[in-house]
Amino acid sequence: MEAALSRQTILIVDDSPENIDMLHGILSSNFRIKFALNGEKALEIASKNPPDLILLDIIMPGIDGYEVCRQLKSADETKKIPIIFITAKYGSKDEERGLKLGASAYIRKPFSGSEILKLVKKYFSL
Repeated sequence: MEAALSRQTILIVDDSPENIDMLHGILSSNFRIKFALNGEKALEIASKNPPDLILLDIIMPGIDGYEVCRQLKSADETKKIPIIFITAKYGSKDEERGLKLGASAYIRKPFSGSEILKLVKKYFSL
């Protein structure tokens, strides 16, 4: 299974380089990683070369994660990509909104590396 996972690509979208570095450290031994520091770049990357999974922050300058998710889910070439929100937004209404927009899961920061890895692997073993 590990060899199959290494061919999967994950797009990490977060305006914090520290969060991207942390997620890269957790996931890079098992997956190919791309990253974007804002929603605009995420949409560009996903439309040109769709990843297999997206880890998406909500609170970002410019286009926020909710709008990125909405646009990705409305485009034919990206609508089937699983999106996992990883965010500091703690309200149940925030989570409900994200899931209604089409996100597959919602993880609150701070998160554990094992939690992220377990959830990501789950999406690739279905």
